[in-house]
Amino acid sequence: SCDFFFFQAEDGIRDFCLSRGLGDVYKRQVLSGKGGVGKSTVSSQLAFTLAKKGFNVGLLDVDICGPSIPKMLGLVGHEVHQSNEGWSPVYLEDNLAVMSIGFLLPSQDEAIVWRGPRKNGLIKQFLTDVTWGELDYLIIDTPPGTSDEHISIVSYLKPDQTKDGAIIVTTPQEVSLQDLSLIHI
Repeated sequence: SCDFFFFQAEDGIRDFCLSRGLGDVYKRQVLSGKGGVGKSTVSSQLAFTLAKKGFNVGLLDVDICGPSIPKMLGLVGHEVHQSNEGWSPVYLEDNLAVMSIGFLLPSQDEAIVWRGPRKNGLIKQFLTDVTWGELDYLIIDTPPGTSDEHISIVSYLKPDQTKDGAIIVTTPQEVSLQDLSLIHI
């Protein structure tokens, strides 16, 4: 359950995330048991739809080893700028901010092969060092499966059962449905 991971988080990180304004934000983690089922498409379309309705939206790509959000949104080549306040996300619209490791790589063809601690460190930076501004929604595009990225997001952010949740994406193939049954939130 989310509460288990919440109580395992470092209080300082969780408190800092809350002080950055991420505590009152509706957070949605988009996940699946398999790759290639459309998580990034769902994440992008959800972010676009919410922004079009006038909400301030952050789209966070935590698929560290395979970031696809910059390419899907036509943002390849954009860079994240650093200031005294932290990293500025790339803005697709005035009310749609995007952050991905894809913006930090020297080349989109470069592979990232990181293990847990480095991935967790970057996710922590995305949550504490990015100047998201006032958000209404934070949509989190995740890698396939249930890995460090999913656990880190839930543990670093204070879950609110009335506002936060997950969107599970799958396809109708039997093997995808079997993988889906392994995800326990």
